[in-house]
Amino acid sequence: MQTYDFIIVGSGSAGSVVADKLSASGRFSVLVLEAGGTDQRFYVQMPLGYGKTFFDPAVNWNYKAEPDPGLAGNADHWPRGKLLGGSSSINAMVFIRGAREDFDAWAAAGNPGWGYDDLLPSFKAMEDNAAGADQWRGVGGPLHITDCSRAVHPLTKRYLAAAEQAGLPFNPDFNGAFQEGVGVYQITTRNGRRMSAARAFLRPAMKRSNVRVETNALATRILFEGKRAVGVEYE
Repeated sequence: MQTYDFIIVGSGSAGSVVADKLSASGRFSVLVLEAGGTDQRFYVQMPLGYGKTFFDPAVNWNYKAEPDPGLAGNADHWPRGKLLGGSSSINAMVFIRGAREDFDAWAAAGNPGWGYDDLLPSFKAMEDNAAGADQWRGVGGPLHITDCSRAVHPLTKRYLAAAEQAGLPFNPDFNGAFQEGVGVYQITTRNGRRMSAARAFLRPAMKRSNVRVETNALATRILFEGKRAVGVEYE
């Protein structure tokens, strides 16, 4: 029986990154269990295909939120990816970090190292931004970010101008100095294809001999010896 130093349950955005980082040195063996299948699907790789994956049970868990009194008791559709790359393989690819205030609140609540300024170097190291590097953005990382500002429809510029006339500030980068305002999103694509966490992190890791990925593997429970986790049971 083969054993592994690390078992990762789920190959979503977090699992893909963790698999890459844990296996990079070559010192550790890594097993990744993914309940879904491959991300090598036409409507996953084609950016506009997310409209097809929004309800597709082959790649989507299709969760529902609890009924919301503020929505007259309706329950929202809650898509979650069920394939390599997880939700990063079916989402709309808009790349916006969390708000500075949220990270700083985590740090203030007693979590040192989780403030926005603490995390910014990691954010910058992660990305390869087509718009170039600056105080807030990085280049040379595994996750390619496409700048769409010059590719939008001409009516978009009129829409933005109207928003400015209404008093909203123009924001050239929602991951820059501030997040409020109107502007053009940057998206996680490269050369016309989706740049999911699987493409950026997991696929390179899968080329290493110390990484094994099992698809269609639904984890059912974690196995313990006392208080120590020693394995994962899956179907």
